[in-house]
Amino acid sequence: MSRSQQIQATQAVASLPARAQAGSVSGDLINQLRALEDMKSAISSLQAKIAVAFDLAQRQEQAVAGVPASERGQGVSAQVALARRESPKKGSRLLGMAKALVSEMPRTMAALESGRLNEWRATLLVKETACLSAEDRCAVDEELAPDSGTFDGAGDKAIIAAAKAAAYRRDPRSVTQRAAHAASERHVSLRPAPDTMTILTALLPVAQGVAAYAALTRHADSARSDGDGRSRGQVMADTLVERITGSPAGFSGIDLQLVMTDRTLLQGDSEPARLTGYGIVPAECARELLTSGESKTDQDFSIWLRRLFTAPSTGELLATDSRARFFPMGMRRFIETRDHSCRTPYCDAPIRHIDHIVPWHEDGPTNVDNGAGLCEQCNHTKENPGWRVRPEPARRHTLKVTTPTGHSYRSAAPPLPGYERTRVD
Repeated sequence: MSRSQQIQATQAVASLPARAQAGSVSGDLINQLRALEDMKSAISSLQAKIAVAFDLAQRQEQAVAGVPASERGQGVSAQVALARRESPKKGSRLLGMAKALVSEMPRTMAALESGRLNEWRATLLVKETACLSAEDRCAVDEELAPDSGTFDGAGDKAIIAAAKAAAYRRDPRSVTQRAAHAASERHVSLRPAPDTMTILTALLPVAQGVAAYAALTRHADSARSDGDGRSRGQVMADTLVERITGSPAGFSGIDLQLVMTDRTLLQGDSEPARLTGYGIVPAECARELLTSGESKTDQDFSIWLRRLFTAPSTGELLATDSRARFFPMGMRRFIETRDHSCRTPYCDAPIRHIDHIVPWHEDGPTNVDNGAGLCEQCNHTKENPGWRVRPEPARRHTLKVTTPTGHSYRSAAPPLPGYERTRVD
């Protein structure tokens, strides 16, 4: 948005109270909320157009630089993501949506520009028509005509249903093939939840998912009828863990990497610990985890607990070095513990690759200062022409990522237990 457009937008918002009912403060505020929402949608449409223009400009520059046609456009979505402070995965979705709106769905784009649709609902329309050809997608866009107010007052589910029905009428075979392909995307994921809990999610074909849930509910109902004092949900959760791991306790030989200060362990300090693969753990829970690993050795499982202590003055782990081309296992574990997740700014993906910051072929050393944990996509992205990553001196391990356009972004390793206590502003 140009400076003049910003001024116009500010003036438009400032003038809203004059158009509301005299003396109605509530009416003024609602008018401003609506105007700002319309502006958000308009800005989203402008961002989509800029993203497409940037993609074209990058491809042209790469062509001039002699990049093969099959490799042009690589790294564009990652630059879009950094500029919008989003993860690389979301950057890919944003660029894909922008291309669809600009080239294939003009009426949806018009609805976004006018504020009839917000960015999320425009994304839903793009997603539900992704299996169609460009011609059929344009036809569905014309049929639904979002810019005419077709979806005024409609919620997300209504928009999805309308888009699905229109897509199926246009090309039922593609929609059916898409459903068949979806089974290949089945997976299991884990993410943290409040109060030292986790959310284990399985994306399954409908028949398998329903069957698994039905089996758990039948077992829970049977256990409850036999006098089990646990709630239905508790029985289902415990049964799921037991059937997957084969142990009532849920684990039979795991390696926990618990990062904590010596004060937390020995002096009862309240500084929280960090459990690799999960996140922040309250100090008391961390101490209980230590004692539980020692008190349950008589059962059919064992815990290998790797205690990692942070330096008293800086909250940093100690470093090691190696002359090897590949990071040895101990060093890899160290970097994974320090970085916790992918080090690319705004990317929270799990670490899949441990790689050199300064490349090994450029005489980059194999040590923890020159190592970074990255997801697979980010590790491949940084190898594209024009990308440069270098370490920077700082109290916490810091990287500087420079994109082909010359824009720079910094990424500091997440603070370890003890760091905030000793930080000097």
